[in-house]
Amino acid sequence: MKRDATRWWFLAFLIGLASGAAFAEDTLKLAIGQRGNWENAAPELGQKAGIFRKHGLSLELLYTQGAGETLQAVISGSVDVGIGVGTAGVLGAFAKGAPVRAIANSMTGADDLFWYVPAGSPIKNLKDAGGKTIAYSTTGSSTNLAVLAFIRQFGVDAKPVATGSPSSTFTQTMSGQVDIGWSSPPFGVEALQQGRIRIVARESDVAAFRNQTVRLMITNTTTAEKRRDVLERFVQACRETLEWMYSDPAALKAYAEWVAIPEPLAKDVRDQFFPKENRSSGPSSEGGTRERSEAGVERPRVAAAADTPQDMRRVGTKEAAAAIRSARPLAARTPKRAPAACR
Repeated sequence: MKRDATRWWFLAFLIGLASGAAFAEDTLKLAIGQRGNWENAAPELGQKAGIFRKHGLSLELLYTQGAGETLQAVISGSVDVGIGVGTAGVLGAFAKGAPVRAIANSMTGADDLFWYVPAGSPIKNLKDAGGKTIAYSTTGSSTNLAVLAFIRQFGVDAKPVATGSPSSTFTQTMSGQVDIGWSSPPFGVEALQQGRIRIVARESDVAAFRNQTVRLMITNTTTAEKRRDVLERFVQACRETLEWMYSDPAALKAYAEWVAIPEPLAKDVRDQFFPKENRSSGPSSEGGTRERSEAGVERPRVAAAADTPQDMRRVGTKEAAAAIRSARPLAARTPKRAPAACR
């Protein structure tokens, strides 16, 4: 009798171990530029809603000052995945031999990033920016590349200045330390509505960026090669989260509570600066139509690791990489095989 009881306890112990292994979550470390940005909110909101847990994932989230810091964290191996990293910066790093790989599109089009001045500034548009300072977040970020493109397109002798996050940039701009600040919603939208600041430019003012895959989700070569299944589940969870974010009022409420803004303002941020149509690059240049969800969000597929310049055509073209190395804006064309969106 005692021996049977011992056997039952041992069997229960083994079942417990097996159950623990079956439900063990894989951990992914993420670097995300700009905490509170709607575009990059899927990991935060999806994890709180239990969507990533459903896919056997636990996320460790690190928020950075911008895409430049995010890119370096991925390259160094400090994190597994980077969210919202500028396509130009990724291509430039890849062209120089950095161990970085694109796994999904993060943003198509450029309606969200904007540059502003205090309401009383004499600057009306970027043509008035000659001899003025203009902000960007960090070197290699989307804002950095946009500022360089502004200078080239408008032919102005403005001085780019790295100012970090939207909040620190706002302080520097309103105090006169920098002439033209940058922001990404929700930060700055309330000040716009109150008339304290005026928009003088958007990233979409650069024709080259309007229909481009402007930001990506990235990983490093080690993670791409050894944890492909985990990445695929991550992308799938992102897609489900994004569908929820655009279809369920509870998601909008969760976002508003997270960034401590009123729900009507959160809705304005989502609908005016991050419309659903910017979630994908639409039909591919090869004539194919991308698979879409009912919510209009492109269904993501993890791109295989790109090991050669030819493989990087999944993200962009060799001509684009050359343009980045010479600090020229990207050509106004959609990448031949843009990675599937996880936005």
